[in-house]
This record gives sequence, C-alpha cells and structure tokens, in this order.
Amino acid sequence: MVSLASGSADPLSASGRSSEKLSLPSLQSKMKTDPEGYGTELHLVRSQFYSALELFQQQAALNFSSITGVGADPTVAKDLGDRAMFLAHVTPFYPKQLAEFPSDLAAFLKSSARTLPSGLRFHVTQALILLVNRKIIDIKDTLALFMELQTLDDRNLRKLAFSHVVHSIRRMNKNHKNEAKNRALQNVLFALLQQEDEAKAKRSLITLSELHRRKVWFDDRTANAICMACFHSSSRIMIAVLSFLLDYEKIENDDEDIDDLSSEDEIAKNPQVVISKETAYKAHHKGTTASKKKKKAKLQRAIRSMKRQQRLSSETSNNSYYSPLYHLKDAQGFVEKLFSRLQTCNERFEVKMMMLKVIARTVGLHRLILLNFYPFLQRYVQPHQKDITNLLAAAVQACHDVVPPDAVEPLFKQIVNQFVHDRSRPEAIAVGLNVIREICLRMPLLMNEDLLQDLVLYKKSHEKAVSAAARSLITLFREICPSLLVKKDRGRPVNPKAKPKAYGEVSVLSNVPDIELLEHEDEIDGSEDDESGDEAASISSDDGIGDSDDEKSQYTADGGSEDEDIEDVDDENDSIDEGDSDDCDEENDDEDNVETEELDAEEDDDYEEVSDSSKPDDSAGDIGNEDLKAKARKRKFSDFEGQLIAADTSLRALKRLAEARTSGSSSDLADGILSDEHFQKIKKLKAKKEAKTALAQQGFKIPSSDQLSFKRVDPSKLEAHIRLKLNKEERLALVKAGREDRGQYQARTAIKQNKTGGLSNRQKEHKKYMPLAAKKAKAQRSRQEKNKKRLRSGKQFRGKKAWKQ
Repeated sequence: MVSLASGSADPLSASGRSSEKLSLPSLQSKMKTDPEGYGTELHLVRSQFYSALELFQQQAALNFSSITGVGADPTVAKDLGDRAMFLAHVTPFYPKQLAEFPSDLAAFLKSSARTLPSGLRFHVTQALILLVNRKIIDIKDTLALFMELQTLDDRNLRKLAFSHVVHSIRRMNKNHKNEAKNRALQNVLFALLQQEDEAKAKRSLITLSELHRRKVWFDDRTANAICMACFHSSSRIMIAVLSFLLDYEKIENDDEDIDDLSSEDEIAKNPQVVISKETAYKAHHKGTTASKKKKKAKLQRAIRSMKRQQRLSSETSNNSYYSPLYHLKDAQGFVEKLFSRLQTCNERFEVKMMMLKVIARTVGLHRLILLNFYPFLQRYVQPHQKDITNLLAAAVQACHDVVPPDAVEPLFKQIVNQFVHDRSRPEAIAVGLNVIREICLRMPLLMNEDLLQDLVLYKKSHEKAVSAAARSLITLFREICPSLLVKKDRGRPVNPKAKPKAYGEVSVLSNVPDIELLEHEDEIDGSEDDESGDEAASISSDDGIGDSDDEKSQYTADGGSEDEDIEDVDDENDSIDEGDSDDCDEENDDEDNVETEELDAEEDDDYEEVSDSSKPDDSAGDIGNEDLKAKARKRKFSDFEGQLIAADTSLRALKRLAEARTSGSSSDLADGILSDEHFQKIKKLKAKKEAKTALAQQGFKIPSSDQLSFKRVDPSKLEAHIRLKLNKEERLALVKAGREDRGQYQARTAIKQNKTGGLSNRQKEHKKYMPLAAKKAKAQRSRQEKNKKRLRSGKQFRGKKAWKQ
C-alpha cells in the first residue's frame, strides 16, 4: 500500500485530521462516500500526480536506454501508476476538478506508449479503460489509441486492449444500435485496415472479424470491408481474410458467457423444458419472501432456457447458409480482380488453393460468369493432384445454369477421362462419378446419352463406393431426364417426359405462384359431390327397380305383349332423352342414355325370368286375366317413368350445384384479390402436393438452382463410402482398440497354476499312492504303447492280410 507523501501534513493538519495516516485505497473509499469533505486531499493527490508525471518525463528524456523501456527510478513509475488509478476511480465524483485529467492521461499514453515500462503502461491503460467504462471518455476518441496499443510487443496489454474494444462496442449495441456512432467507429477501423502497415491492418482485421462473427456488426459495410482486404499488399493479411471467409460457416457462436454455456449444456442434456402453471403460481404466491425470490429466479432461468432452446432449434432447423461474400457490392469485379492476382501470384500451393476456393464460392453464390476460370481449373484435374477433392468441390461450386455449357464441357470431359475408366483406382472412379453427378445436377445439358449409358454400367462394380455413385447418377437422371437412360434403368419416374431447360430458358411467373391449386381443389370438391350425388341417385333408382321387379313377379304376361311393352318403354325413353337435350348438355345426355340402357337391360332380364316361370295352361285363364294385365302395365309404366324423372332431376340438380360452386370460386378469384384464407389454403395444398411427390420419388428431391448456389459443396461428400488405406500407426491403433475387452495374455500352464477349486483328475493320478507291482505294470504298458506307435509311424496300418489267416 502506498501512503501519502510527507508534504501532505500541512493540508491534513489544516483539515483537522493530522493524526490519521490514510493510504490511497482507504482514502479512495472515504472520498466516494463523502466527496465534499475531501476536496483538499483530492487537490493534493492531483498535484502529486502531475508532479510525478513531469518528473518521469524528465527522467525519460535524460536516461533513455532502450526501446523496451526507460532506465528511470522504479518508485516514480509505481507512484505515477497508483495515482493514475486513484484519480480514475474518483473522477465521477469530482467532474469539475478532474475535467482535464482524462484527456491528459490519454495524451500521455499516446505520446509515450512505446517508451513506458510494461507495468506502468498496463496500469495507465487500465485507468483509461475505467474512464471509458464510466462514460467519461467516448470510445470514439480512444479507439485509435487502443488499436495502436495492440500493435505493441506486449501480450498482456494487447489482450487487454482487444477485449476492451470488442466488449465496449458489443455493450454499446446490446439494447439498440446507434448507426451514426457505429459508422464513425467503423470508419476508424476501415482506415486502419487499408493502411500499408501490416501490424495495424492485422489488428483491425481481427477486431472486425470478431465483431462480425459475434453478430455485433453484422451489416453489409463490415462484410464488404473484410472481403476487400483480400487485395491488401501483405500476403499475411490476404491469407487471414481468405481463411476467415472459407471457415466462417464452421465457426460456432461462442459469444455467450460461461453461465450461458453451462446453461446450454444443461439444455443439451435436458432438451425439453416445461413450465407448469403450478410452478408459476408457487413462485409468486406461496412461501416466504426469500423462498418466493428463489422460485422467481429459478422460473426466470427456466424461461431463459426455453427461449434459448427455441432460438437454437430454429437456427439448426433453418437451412440458411450465410457467408460474408453474400454482401459484396461488386461481386464480378471482386472475382475478376482476385482471379488476376491468382494468375500472377507466386504463393505456395495451399494459398492458391484458398484463393481458388473463394473465387469458386463467389461465382456460385452470385451466379457469375468467369469463362477463364474453368480452363485454369483444367490444369489441376488429375487423380494424383494434392487436395484433389477440394479442387473438384470448387469446380462443382463454380458451375451453375447461367454459365454456357460450352465453357464447362472441356473440364467436364477431362474429369470423365482422367477419373472414370477401367484402369483407374476405385477411389478415383467413385470421386469422379460423384463429381459428375453434382455437375449434372447444376448443368444437366453437359450429359449425352452415350456417355451416361457408359457411366451407368459401373453400378455392377463390386466396390461399394463405385456402385453407390453410379446408382446415384441413375437416380438423378430418372428425375431430370429419364429419356437418356435405358428402359430398364428408368424405373417408374414421376414425369417420364421430363427434360432439362435449354440454356437461357427462364420460367416467368404471370400469376400468383401455385394459384392453380385452388382451382384444382375446387374441382376435387365438386367431383366428390358429384360422386356422392351419383351414389344417392343410383341407390334411389335401385330401389325403384326393385319395386318394379316385385310388381312384375306378381303379374305374368305373354311374350308378345311384353315385347310390345318394352318397345313402348324404349319409345318413351327416346322421347325423354329428346326433351332433355333441350335443357342439358351432351355429357348429361350421355349419362342419361347410359342409365336408361342399364334400366332396359334390367327390364330384359326381368322379362326373361317372368316368361320362363309363366306356363299358360288354357286360353280361358289368359282371357280372364287380360284386365289384370292391363292394370299392371299401366302401373308398371307410371312407376318406371317416375323413376327416370327422379334420376334425371337428381343429375340436373347435382350439375347445377357443381356449376354454381365453380362459378362462385372463379368469381372470387376473377377480381385478382386473394385473402389470407386463400394463401393458407395454397400453402396447405402445396405441402400436400410436395408430400405426395416426395412419396412418389422415395424421398429424393432435386433442390432449386438458388439452393444449389447458396449452399457450399462439402468435399467429404464426394468421397462417400470410400475406404482409404490405413498407415501402420492407424492399423496398430485399431488392433489395440480391439484388444481392450480382452484380458492380459497368459500361458495355459500359468492359468492352471492359478486355478482355484481343486486338482484335475490327471494331477490326482500323479499324486496317487500305488504299490510297486502296479507301478511296474504301468511302466511296462507305457513302453509297449510307445513301441507300437514307433512301428506304425512310418507306414499306414492296413490290417491283417486275408491269406495270412
């Protein structure tokens, strides 16, 4: 602890506190509690600070020894740092007395930062950060100073200044974003990034990248400035920018604090967080004040966990692939400039590969045309090329439907010729087929029938990777162009006449997308109503026919009279049809004729049954029943005519109902105004249609061109199902991993010696006590057995000869 100097005795005695010996920390706490009562002490410490500052500057000017520090008195530097921290702590309580202190401290640090000792420089920087956090100094005035401090060869100071800048800008944009203030800070960092000084440009790039990654400055200006740093004169800056652009999608959002990370781990372990009404009620209404406070805090933590879980799930479920390259203002100029630098640079192969990937990513993302890029890629398309899968992934990424097929065709043919042939390795064939599939997915016009049929033959390969790649190619062309495949390979495509679009062909929407689904749904509803009406009409007509059948069974008639009756019925049906033709259209006439023909056929069947069952015995009985037959005919004709009229009217009513519905729906859509209900219905019908199509395609769905251009191609997917050769270390690791479940190896004799539970029978025989005669007999038997084995060992024993018996 640093006590006050001896020169402070007069002011202290004047204030009546001569007996007290106060240190700076205790004086600081007292001044915070009673600022007005310690004005003289403040004046004393302030004068001591400026005197120490002047003394230090004089010693620095006289005794300057090296660039790393000053050969001055260390006690002066310590007193200067302590008083700077003291004044920084009490500045908010004395704004008028210490109005010039922040600017003087910043000026001192700016002028003497490189010559100060590391300890003093660190303390003065901490004091300045404290003033900035108390909002006494604006971050805009000190940002350039803190960026310059990061360029010094002091690791702790660089880490302190960097974290201060990032957290200050992040805290400033936490609740709401001040665009004017952000723009001023961005201008400072952008100017540093464009300087020729590599150290300043590097620190500016790191700061901008961190703020962009943490989504603090997630705007077009920051992303565009980072991308434009690819053209910096320093190759290190260019490499840093290229690696940031390529690895951006792999960076995880680790901008949460330690508590947030621990809570996210808890969420991962317990994915479902449910808050019941009882828990919320207990937190507000039951228990003591302290217990309710704990319950409320626990409830708030659970609510935050739920919100964070929902945000994380939405981010994972959302298939949005972001890249800073998306915000380029002049993407074509960026690509052309970077490609020209790639052609002329003398960097190592890894750096060229990074530049090539960024160019391909930008071409695919913005769907640009860079015709010289594909012949440049053609130089490196060899199976033995280093990082060939990454290069092929870049080639796939640079292909899209806007590029002319003639420009990509040489590259496509070279991939086929170099990778897919009988003398190539199975890994190369599999990679080549996968690359061909991905290129054809983006540019199907490159494939012709002969080449596809040759490539499809690899489906019979014994290598799993090769056969799987060939089958995936078949699956692709079943959807985009089945006519190129042989009939046995086409399967059952959804659209057998599907063909890829010609180059430059664009489908222009002239109406609301998928609005035809509404009309299709109305037609389906109308057809369902028609089917239900037809069923009802058929049921009623069947009932009427059943009644007429019963009546015909009650009465019998002659064959001739029945024929005449049927002819009369046919005439009446014809007249009914002619009358209906004036009111109905041709379709309804056909339906009526079909139904009348069915009824006539049923009449004929009934007539045959009645004629077969009727047996006329005598003419007197027939003459006596003529009146009854006439009445039956009249009743039969009147019932049959009523049935036909009922069926006809039901069909007319159903037709009018269907026309009214279709006309009503068309009148609703004729004005061109769609309500929210229409859009919701379109969404549901589209989902049903997509589900039906997905079921028909067995889960295979061709992405759109926008999805293909926005998503980055993963090189590892081009090597699917490929088993690479292992080196010796990897093989040994697999062997040791397989031995983990086994016990330690032991000889069988050692296992027997460690056996517990008694001796074996053989061991017991050896230890068994036997008389001398038994021992001799046993030895003799063993000798005889050995002799027999010795005699039989040289030849096979065939038994006794037959003639020797």
